[in-house]
Amino acid sequence: MIPGEAKRKLAALVGPRGYLDRAEDLLLYEYDASVDKSRPELVVFPRSTEDVVGIVNVAREYRIPLVARGAGTGLSGGSIPLEGGIIVEFARMNRILEIDLENERAVVEPGVVNLDVTLAVENRSYLFAPDPSSQKACTIGGNVAENAGGPHTLQYGVTTNHVLGLEVVLPDGSVVTTGGKETDLAGFDLTGLLTGSEGTMALVTKVVLRLLRKPEFIKTALAIYNSADDAGRTVTEITARAITPAALEMLDGEMLRMVEEATHAGYPMDAAAVLLIELDGVREGVEEQVEQVREVCEACNAREFRVARTAEERELLWKGRKNAFGAIGRVNPTYYVQDGVVPRTQIAPILRYIQEVAAHYGLKISNIFHAGDGNLHPIIPFNPRRPGDLEKARSAGEDILRRCIALGGSITGEHGVGLEKKELMPELFSAETLDAIRGLKRLFDPEGYFNPGKVLPTGRGCVESRLGVH
Repeated sequence: MIPGEAKRKLAALVGPRGYLDRAEDLLLYEYDASVDKSRPELVVFPRSTEDVVGIVNVAREYRIPLVARGAGTGLSGGSIPLEGGIIVEFARMNRILEIDLENERAVVEPGVVNLDVTLAVENRSYLFAPDPSSQKACTIGGNVAENAGGPHTLQYGVTTNHVLGLEVVLPDGSVVTTGGKETDLAGFDLTGLLTGSEGTMALVTKVVLRLLRKPEFIKTALAIYNSADDAGRTVTEITARAITPAALEMLDGEMLRMVEEATHAGYPMDAAAVLLIELDGVREGVEEQVEQVREVCEACNAREFRVARTAEERELLWKGRKNAFGAIGRVNPTYYVQDGVVPRTQIAPILRYIQEVAAHYGLKISNIFHAGDGNLHPIIPFNPRRPGDLEKARSAGEDILRRCIALGGSITGEHGVGLEKKELMPELFSAETLDAIRGLKRLFDPEGYFNPGKVLPTGRGCVESRLGVH
């Protein structure tokens, strides 16, 4: 329980409209886009770094756990308040503080929506490259916490490749800046360390972003297959030709049918799989690469290769991909989204294994991939009202992630570890490596009250001690 005195101090700090404590309001903050739930005792809405410092100081004084939250679009339970306590909701710290196109930089607060950064600069032919599927809603602070990716990470990289500096509040209430507008600052890469740390070490209050010029020319193509294996083989062959598309996405037959029914993007309803391929750069180079990719697709038994003829056709194809999760919801209102990684050469084998898992558990699993970098998202439907159904979906997801590890991959490509995958960490990392990660967590947060119970394994059914003792 949050002591009454602590609550009064926080209310005075953020004002009467700067916090929520009624049960009906707190219900909205007990979940994110994952399948876990836990209700906070209080939600506070800071408007400045000074507010965040004040909140952290009260939490430290009364030993109250703190969990940062952006838009709640996370898929690994990263913003679930496992031990109750306080959610620090950054929605009102949503200003773009500076745009410096001469140096291709922007400075933003953590509550700025991802897409709004690109919208602010696109009229001058710039963009912010990381583009998660939730980019119309997800925030930069959440992207930094989870090191988010997106369809264009194959060429442009994930969030950490576009974050140059941070302002953060540490668990002792101090304000620290890391990195900056300059390139390759001396010293340790604290920006890189904190990007992807899932709110367990610091609360981000400002972010320095790298902006990129829009490419001169873009071509988007759709390759259609009667065999998912052939689609998977195509990905390997494209890489073997030393071609790096800006994006290389794969949807299996089950997925593309749900997407087409919802968006009418022009995906074939009878295909076993499609590849959505985007190339960008100088016009002459892109046009040449389109023909090279066409040759590869046809050699791998693509039954059709379409190139979008207009910007509208391109946008429609991407509308289908970007709205895939919403399309699934029309058919299966509740589903479990996994996030694993395999080497590109293992895409066909992992697809076959996923279907074996589906048959074993009696499930209908569909798949959507960032195929170019082997990042897969199996979609596992379940009925929350049917006893044991969620547990069955979780077990299927764990089986898939274990196979990803066995194939030389990872348990996450862009969604983070969070609450969902922490017990699989010992299967990916040695005990010594986990101890090193634990040591870094203790160094920043010795009392363990920043986002407790996330990332590091605690043993099933156990609760991580906020004193850092296991």
